[in-house]
Amino acid sequence: MLIKVLKSKIHRATVTDALIDYPGSIGIDSALMEASGLVPYELVLVADTTNGARLETYVVPEAAGSGKVQILGAAAKLMNKGDIIIIMSFGLLSPEDARHTKPKVVIANEKNGIKEIQ
Repeated sequence: MLIKVLKSKIHRATVTDALIDYPGSIGIDSALMEASGLVPYELVLVADTTNGARLETYVVPEAAGSGKVQILGAAAKLMNKGDIIIIMSFGLLSPEDARHTKPKVVIANEKNGIKEIQ
């Protein structure tokens, strides 16, 4: 049996834009993606700490160092520019492997740079 466990997390990122006229996804500064172990087109769960909304979408990379965290497509109806969000991805592991695996957690600063890596 496999269980779903946290693999990657970007904590307290700030939404820099919410663009409805886009096929859908979340654009993330590729430096944040690399530090957290996220890969392009990976499925993520996004939780908005500003309004409580949660959604699933996929990741597209933005330029490294740009600080961009953009909500794209229909999700822009749920999250707004300036909202503070948590971006999470999960992996499937055996319970035994899960006991010995730690997620990559990146704490973002107010400009979506890397404040801390845990």
